[in-house]
Amino acid sequence: MTLRYPERPSQDERDALNSYLHLTSRLYPCKFSLTLNFTLLRSIQQTGSRLAASLWLCSVHNKVNERLGKPLFDCAHLDETYDCGYDVTGVGMIKGGRR
Repeated sequence: MTLRYPERPSQDERDALNSYLHLTSRLYPCKFSLTLNFTLLRSIQQTGSRLAASLWLCSVHNKVNERLGKPLFDCAHLDETYDCGYDVTGVGMIKGGRR
């Protein structure tokens, strides 16, 4: 999700991401929710740019995986791993989509 976040977000976009993360941590329907909520509360949410938000969320993801005994994700390859069908620069759709 953060790979589509703007590189220079407005305050409204930053607030929206913070709200989304807070609500997700409260409403996720399993024990993951408690782990995520604890992890989010103990870290500072990085919403200043797409890169900062993506790396921060990947770090949170890895903290949760560590608590659950799951493998850690290599945060250095986020752009290569997740193809959501959009140009992450915000220009338009790519890879079979229309610009």
